[in-house]
Amino acid sequence: MTTSSSHDAPIRATGPAAAEPVTTPDVRPVALQYVLGLLRLALGWTFLWAFLDKTFGLGYSTPSENAWIDGGSPTSGYLSGVEGPFKDFFTNLAGDTWVDWLFMIGLLGIGLALILGIGMRVAAVAGVLMLAMMYMASLPLETNPFMDEHLIEALAIVVLALTFSGRYLGLGRLWERIPFVQKNRWLI
Repeated sequence: MTTSSSHDAPIRATGPAAAEPVTTPDVRPVALQYVLGLLRLALGWTFLWAFLDKTFGLGYSTPSENAWIDGGSPTSGYLSGVEGPFKDFFTNLAGDTWVDWLFMIGLLGIGLALILGIGMRVAAVAGVLMLAMMYMASLPLETNPFMDEHLIEALAIVVLALTFSGRYLGLGRLWERIPFVQKNRWLI
């Protein structure tokens, strides 16, 4: 006869033949750590790739003639075509130098932080703000009444920060040992 006190508890044999409990090792926490690390790397790459493509005009989202290093604006193309409730707000920002710089620094900073696994709290706040702005610019949505990839990515970044995913497949453990970071825990 076997009993279990909860869904996740190991099953143990009972009775006279049960001198040693039978347990199954739980590998989920280890696997979860690596999956979170991979998710962090994947999201980091999406931010870093957007930065690289817009900077050098690699021909994916940004044609080479619109490269930022050649004088192109990384925000004017998308923001000048915004429709919906925030059209005036975003079209007024399109192509402003300060908006271009802030956007590109955000893409680079968030991308590097996620890939390296450092500064996850700052990356999460900045990432959520950037993704929320991108969500607002994409309204009204065409394929769903309210949910899109910007909101899902924002939630994923928050999960990554809350689970200390920078420690797995990243430099988070080393980062957390730096005395300045230990004194300023918001940098973790």
